[in-house]
Amino acid sequence: QEQLVESGGGLVQAGASLRLSCTASERNFSRHAMAWFRQTPGKEREFVAAINWRDSTTLYSDSVQGRFSISRDNAKNTLFLQMNKLKTEDTAVYYCAARGALYSYGSYYRGEYDYWGQGTQVTVSS
Repeated sequence: QEQLVESGGGLVQAGASLRLSCTASERNFSRHAMAWFRQTPGKEREFVAAINWRDSTTLYSDSVQGRFSISRDNAKNTLFLQMNKLKTEDTAVYYCAARGALYSYGSYYRGEYDYWGQGTQVTVSS
């Protein structure tokens, strides 16, 4: 079973950058689509970005398009989220997720991801 561990969260000022990492335990990491979601208290977990298993197609939410970049290093079983020009509304717990099916493609839909990390807090101050 896939285990995902996020890191890289923290407290930054608006306009700054952060890079989140997610390390996966599963040896077939490269064959799974991966994604980042985020959640704030009282709200549903929302899609941020996704990348397919081939690393040739990425998806972004409108709110982060042009500021965030998702990538993966399959040799290191690691997923990244580079976050630039951070805004206070980006404050949330960020979760890494993986689709269970092999050779899968990224999806906007939370229900299509089978494995989740424990989350890492990102706080952006004004």
